[in-house]
Amino acid sequence: MNLQDLTASEKILLAEELWDSVASDEQLFPLTDDQKAELDARLASYSIDPDAGDSWENVKNRISNQ
Repeated sequence: MNLQDLTASEKILLAEELWDSVASDEQLFPLTDDQKAELDARLASYSIDPDAGDSWENVKNRISNQ
């Protein structure tokens, strides 16, 4: 396969497939104990108050308006 012969869409699809094949292998990117603890803390916080925080739309607007 010659990459130069692929369309932009085909190249994007190929890149996505390559990324998915790497990202699906959890052994390549193991979480540290600190990362696991942070995820557990965030999940516990969400369980206590799932309505806390802000919508993605509001967050995106704040970022864009800075």
